[in-house]
Amino acid sequence: MGNSNNVTVFILLGLSQSKNIEIFCFALFLFCYIAIWMGNLLVMISITFSHLIDQPMYFFLNYLSLSDLCYTSTVTPKLMTDLLAERKTISYNNCMTQLFTSHFFGGIEIFILTGMAYDRYVAICKPLHYTVIMSRQRCNTIIIACCFGGFVHSAVQLFLTIFLPFCGPNEIDYYFCDVYPLLKLACTNTHTIGLLVIANSGLIALVTFVVLMLSYFFILYRLRAYSAESRSKAVSTCSSHITVVVPYFAPALFIYIRPAITFPEDKVFALFCTIFAPMFNPLIYTRRNMEMKNVMREVWCHQILLEGK
Repeated sequence: MGNSNNVTVFILLGLSQSKNIEIFCFALFLFCYIAIWMGNLLVMISITFSHLIDQPMYFFLNYLSLSDLCYTSTVTPKLMTDLLAERKTISYNNCMTQLFTSHFFGGIEIFILTGMAYDRYVAICKPLHYTVIMSRQRCNTIIIACCFGGFVHSAVQLFLTIFLPFCGPNEIDYYFCDVYPLLKLACTNTHTIGLLVIANSGLIALVTFVVLMLSYFFILYRLRAYSAESRSKAVSTCSSHITVVVPYFAPALFIYIRPAITFPEDKVFALFCTIFAPMFNPLIYTRRNMEMKNVMREVWCHQILLEGK
């Protein structure tokens, strides 16, 4: 990843300059990171070792949990290490790697959420053709497309950043390497690149969010013809998905849909995407889902019985 600049190491200013606040944040994020792993692994194991893996909705949820783990792991361990360190540094190569991987897994997550919305749309609006349309082959194709879309998105982000010259200050006023904070340090005019970042990250987030909201509008409109019991079950599933979508997309839209400038609030909004959303997603998808709760009991009670023999 060579570049014509004299910066080989960046200094991350992090979340705060107060040591007491940093220690509090370390304890909080350690709890969150453990909860993320426990919650998402619980969901993944419960789905994988049950009949739910054959249902498209849970097939996608399984991959969403996996992408949550990968996405938060690109940022959170480094953040927690820096909270205890006197000097928070990251090499140029590691910075570019973190930029690529965070956008790669973040992009996959956005596209999987779109795939889940498509699954619910087909299930409710075209129930007679659901098993044919959402075949396992189609589901696998959607997951491959999500990974390819995430790769293209992150590759563009990396391409826009890796050739920038960095010759001046090397302090990043952020807690991980992202495009906008890096653009502020570049020794060149970044106006055009900033517009390309908006076209890449901002428009992807905006268009995907609009598509998601329109799909759920059509779903809710179609539900009028269903019985009260069917409506209740469908609304419960859709509301869980919307509850995940809004907290994830709102920060992304706030950060990337504007010109290449940064605000102090960006750090707080980014925390929702990188830590808090992956932590709450398993709770949201299982809290009102009786099928998921029953499967969890069956899988884990069976495991306990096997260990007791």
